[in-house]
Amino acid sequence: MLLGKKIIVVLPAYNAAKTLEKTVNEIDKKIVDEIILVDDFSIDETILISKKLKLKTIKHNKNIGYGGNQKTCYNEALKLNADIIVMLHPDYQYTPKLIPAMVSMIACNVYDVVLGSRILGGKALKGGMPFYKYFSNRVLTIFENICTGLKLSEYHSGYRAFTKHALEKITYNTFSNNFIFDNQILLQSHFLNLRIGEISCPTKYFKDASSINFFRSIVYGLGCIKYSLLYFLAKKRFYIDKLFKL
Repeated sequence: MLLGKKIIVVLPAYNAAKTLEKTVNEIDKKIVDEIILVDDFSIDETILISKKLKLKTIKHNKNIGYGGNQKTCYNEALKLNADIIVMLHPDYQYTPKLIPAMVSMIACNVYDVVLGSRILGGKALKGGMPFYKYFSNRVLTIFENICTGLKLSEYHSGYRAFTKHALEKITYNTFSNNFIFDNQILLQSHFLNLRIGEISCPTKYFKDASSINFFRSIVYGLGCIKYSLLYFLAKKRFYIDKLFKL
């Protein structure tokens, strides 16, 4: 706990056997009350390692996608009465050592949503981020900031923390089961006037870190453009997509 807040870390996992233990070992157990791993039908030993580490382990009976995995993560955390929920990829691309800082920003009632940004520190490329990913990240982020009025350094980080209140307001169970889920949850958070903050997070790209392929990146990028435009239209009351009918 931190400042009387129950902290739960959720790990949306898919074939994370090689990096899971290293990730979990760096989570600060002094403030984290529970760790939940949701396995999206992995074909490696993710489940066995999770149970060995004594994590609360949930296994999907089929692969439903990254967004679908997050839905299970958040639903389970809320069932356990978490006050603050941190979503961390178990592929060790994001450092678990930032959890206390991210949680503090929420526990002190400064923000409702906190993102671990790979861009803020200015060393994403040195950390191994492929140039095409860095370039598309920057272009999409500029476009989304223009559409939304936000000034985020990136919308595409997979390292996030939420208050219980935020997740109870966000209609995330109606979102896509695919990667665009990440963008939808941020856009709706802003539409709901939730306070969104960022913290600089080192970038680590290596062989065993998960990464979506080029085709899925294109689909994701087009989805980001689509929903940013829908956000703009909804704010101007020209057209209100179901994502913003709240």
